[in-house]
Amino acid sequence: MLEIRDLVKVYPGPVTALQGVNLEVPEGMFGLLGPNGAGKSTFMRIVAGLLEATSGQVLLDGEDILADPRKVWKRLGYLPQEFGFYPHMTGEKMLAHLLRLKGVQASGRTLRQLCGELLERVNLAHAAGRKVKGYSGGMRQRLGIAQAIAGNPRLIIVDEPTAGLDPEERQRFYHLLAELAQNRIVVLSTHIVEDVGVLCPRFAVIRQGKLVASSRPSEALAMVEGRVFEGSVDPSEVAELKRRRQVTQSILSEGRHRVRIFEPSGEAPLGFEEATPSLEDAYFVLMRHGGEVQTSRPDEGGETLAEPIHTMRKEG
Repeated sequence: MLEIRDLVKVYPGPVTALQGVNLEVPEGMFGLLGPNGAGKSTFMRIVAGLLEATSGQVLLDGEDILADPRKVWKRLGYLPQEFGFYPHMTGEKMLAHLLRLKGVQASGRTLRQLCGELLERVNLAHAAGRKVKGYSGGMRQRLGIAQAIAGNPRLIIVDEPTAGLDPEERQRFYHLLAELAQNRIVVLSTHIVEDVGVLCPRFAVIRQGKLVASSRPSEALAMVEGRVFEGSVDPSEVAELKRRRQVTQSILSEGRHRVRIFEPSGEAPLGFEEATPSLEDAYFVLMRHGGEVQTSRPDEGGETLAEPIHTMRKEG
């Protein structure tokens, strides 16, 4: 179990990047979802013991890793958003160099044998002798994962791992991450809602340094069920619609401009039809409302009342 208690980070300025985050992360894959600049990378770097918190606690299986970051480094695999490689090294030599820097022991094997096993596990054995500059984005991410899983870490942190990957590489990476989540804690930080929907039994939403909700994807979808509507809208009318309605998505479909909106009352606006909600719809609502969504219902006198819907289990 990874426990985060009252975590605060204030940068000089002052800029408050994290505002008292409380979160419990169980074993398995856990998603941290939020827009760029929400505080996700700051959160990840603190949990990884690479950045000092202003206050709070981070406990890994009961040990306070903020008090002594060295306690987590030996049990940590970390793939940051920006991972540097030496382009003229081969994949095998680059991995060996990273393992030496991490102090990973080969345990009765040669370092080359260990690198071979790791590259095999991430499906890069065929490219071991190829220079890293010739690797695709997905291959570089898999090389980064190879160094992260060396030493059988208890906690793996991956920060925006699928950004920039093509659909095929993303699917490969999904399968790899799902495999790694067996019997360990894997924290996935991303702004890509699809990543969470595919991989994570639980996720949290962070906005402006605050944790606004923690849920399961199924619970988030249930929250907006029957309240998402879709219709065709002229592009010139989208801006005005956004001022009057809660637009969750604006997309082109078969050459037509389609807009999805969240309507708390559950009543379809003129020209819109009820749509099957997506996790992106739910994410928009969580970003705006957190764990409480307002719906409208008529009372006995015909007036409209606001009733909170508590479908999200908030932590912290």
